[in-house]
Amino acid sequence: MNNEASIAGDSNFGNRVRSAVFWRSGTQILAQIIAWGATLAVIRILDPNDYGIFAMTQVVLVFLSFMNGYGLASSIIQAEKVEPIRIRQAFGMLLLLNGGIAILQILLAPLAAEYYRQPIIEDLLRVQALIFLATPFMVLPEALMTRNLEFKKPAIINLISAVVGAAVALYFALNDHGVWTLIYAPLSIFWTRALCLVIAVKFYIWPSFNFKGAGAMFGFGATLLASHLFWTIQSQSDIFIAGRFLDPHELGLYAEALFLTTIFAAKFVPPLNEVAFPAYSRLQNDPKALSWSFLKAVRLIMLISCPLYLGMSVTAVPLVGTLFGPKWVEMAPFVTILALAMPVMTLQILFAPANNAAGKPQITARASLAGAILMPVTFLIGLQWGAIGLAWGWVIAFPLLTLFTFFQSYRHIGINAGQLARAIWPGLSTSIAMAAVVYLADQFMPDMIVYARLAILVAIGGIAYIGLLWLLAKPTLIEAIQLIRRKQPREPMPDPTMAESPS
Repeated sequence: MNNEASIAGDSNFGNRVRSAVFWRSGTQILAQIIAWGATLAVIRILDPNDYGIFAMTQVVLVFLSFMNGYGLASSIIQAEKVEPIRIRQAFGMLLLLNGGIAILQILLAPLAAEYYRQPIIEDLLRVQALIFLATPFMVLPEALMTRNLEFKKPAIINLISAVVGAAVALYFALNDHGVWTLIYAPLSIFWTRALCLVIAVKFYIWPSFNFKGAGAMFGFGATLLASHLFWTIQSQSDIFIAGRFLDPHELGLYAEALFLTTIFAAKFVPPLNEVAFPAYSRLQNDPKALSWSFLKAVRLIMLISCPLYLGMSVTAVPLVGTLFGPKWVEMAPFVTILALAMPVMTLQILFAPANNAAGKPQITARASLAGAILMPVTFLIGLQWGAIGLAWGWVIAFPLLTLFTFFQSYRHIGINAGQLARAIWPGLSTSIAMAAVVYLADQFMPDMIVYARLAILVAIGGIAYIGLLWLLAKPTLIEAIQLIRRKQPREPMPDPTMAESPS
């Protein structure tokens, strides 16, 4: 089968992928706008101290969540055929896992409070344990729809849950509940999603606790479980290490800067990966089609990620002042530094669905293991310079981790370093030039209110970026426009270098 036939032959599959991307990313944007609106309003009401304490509880919550069984859902998505008994077995295992995790978190709560020297953490963690009880009723219904690239219903449900979460957050913040606002809002989101998904899928089945014959499913899930564990250590080690030594105020500034700078990588790329995983899985028997699709995803996502983050870096002061308010202005230096690492983080995240779909989840696990070693060591060293040292740790460690991931992955995805560099270059090169233009413009602008300053800089950056793309990377710009219009490019394989063998 030639590449053109493999990609263009199944027009219905292509239309389903585009529809999935539209619903998953489109409603995700709307849901995030609602969530961000509420979040920014709550941030202006609460204090950095509240967010510092909340960040400490998140380390425990996220660390325990690696055992919540999402890998079982991935095994259902990846498998060519799933029997009803396997779904019942997965449901039974999810109930056991998450019930056990909830109990474990309650038992660990006093130890965590003692470690961080913050007594309130014990009560917060006990209430947060309710999140795990909702997980089984979210994971399987969503996995079943994801398997069939049916993203319309879960997308609408995500939107509903975002509205509920926003309303709960605003209510508790306005009624002076402080850090508890950050506990009850996620709880309302999780349980709203669980209830709506069960109703939408009519997920009225009995769990099975007889796991005979489920070895392959659990084996695939166990590999992803290890990967999730390592990723958790990698992503939470900064707060875990710093939480014992920094005061909640400084930790809150760092944590919210990290939240702001990881918005695209953490909120938009994973939903796109949810679409990419089942789409790549359909191409796992056609390596050239898989590599072409992966490089196209990299090219287009870097086209968004690079200007967003480099622009964020050079406009950190007016950006923080506009979104968070004057009491958060100390956060700007963290944003300037962290934003530099995020395009590389975005790229590193893109490898996981391609490796998993190719039947190589162990590569994702190895990359996560490398990160689980590299990141804590970097943070321990960086902490010698306080919270600002933690921020520089991201800039130093993530390029090294991405290189490791590439060398582990390229043979299985079917790409080489030159092809990957050519996919990254249009977005990166034009974004560097755009950031330079914005930085120089900022230096010559007179003093003005932060809202106006940010608006002008964003306009200058947007015009400069589109203009530079037109001059320096016109084919890539046209490709992006065609995707937005949902039109196929004239040539199904626009990158002739795909004929090369990986070096």
